[in-house]
Amino acid sequence: MSQVISHSKLRLFDAIEGGSTFWLNEISLYGSDAVLTKILEGSYEGISESSARIRQRLRQKDVAQLLQQIEESQALFISSESHVWPTQLEALAAPPIGLLVKGNRALLTEMDRSLSLVGTRNPSDYGVRIAGDFAIGVTDHSWSVVSGGAYGIDATVHRAALLNDGATVAVLAGGFNHNYPAAHSDLFAEIAQEGLLISEVMPDVPAEPFRFLTRNRIIAALSRGTVVIEAAYRSGSLRTARDAAEIFRQVMAVPGPINSPTSAGCHRLIAERSAELVTSISDVLELVNPLGS
Repeated sequence: MSQVISHSKLRLFDAIEGGSTFWLNEISLYGSDAVLTKILEGSYEGISESSARIRQRLRQKDVAQLLQQIEESQALFISSESHVWPTQLEALAAPPIGLLVKGNRALLTEMDRSLSLVGTRNPSDYGVRIAGDFAIGVTDHSWSVVSGGAYGIDATVHRAALLNDGATVAVLAGGFNHNYPAAHSDLFAEIAQEGLLISEVMPDVPAEPFRFLTRNRIIAALSRGTVVIEAAYRSGSLRTARDAAEIFRQVMAVPGPINSPTSAGCHRLIAERSAELVTSISDVLELVNPLGS
C-alpha cells in the first residue's frame, strides 16, 4: 500500500518545532493547506512571534528538496493521512505534524502492545540489571519496547530487546543524519534493521536540549504505559511520566534502595501517588493489560 504524503504538512513539519499547541490547533481548525497559505501571506504577523521565522524557513526549501533529504536518509515521512500513522498520538494536546520513520513501519500499527521503559543516563548496576530484565520480559510477551535511545537505561532496554529477538522503537531528539549520542550509531543502525527509529525533525536537524523534552511526549503517547526504572529526583524521565499521566496512560515506577540517589525520582513518583509501584513484568502487564489480550 502506497503512502499518502501531504506536501503542506511536510513543509510545515520542516518549519515548525514540535510540541506547539498554537500551530497544531490552527492546523486542526483550518487544515494544513490553509495554514501554510496564511503563514506565507503574513496573516499571523502580530499573532504568533514565531510566524516570521517559520515563513522564512518555508521559503528556503521546496517540497522536492525536502523529499530528497528524506529519501537520502532512507526514511519515510508520515502524517495522519498515512495508513501506518499511530493514532495513539492524537491523545496529545499537540500531536506531531508528522514523523520521520526508519525501519519496520509495521510496528507503528502495533503500538497498542508496547511499553515505554525509561530512566537515568547514569544507572547503577541494579538499574541496568532491572532494565534488562524488564525489556526481556516485555518482548517475551510479544510486546514492543519504546525508549529514547540515550545512554543508560534507554540503551540498556533497546539492546536487551534486540538480544531477545524482540521489537524495539527508539524516539530520537535529533535527525537521522545527526546520531545523538554519536556512540550509539551502531545501536541505531541495528534498531533501523530490526525495529524502528522515529524522529520529529528533518534528517539534518541536530539534537538540542529542548527537543529531548518535546520528544518525551511522543514516547509517552505511543505506548500503553510508561515504566520509570531508575531516575534521580530531578530527571527527564519524570517529564515522560508526567506526559503519560496527562493523557491518562498508566505510569509505573520501580523502587530501589532507599539511600540510592538514582532511585529518588522513582520513590518520589510512588510517594506522590503519581505512579504505581511495580517490581516485575507481571505487575506491569497486570496494570496495562489486565485481561491478557
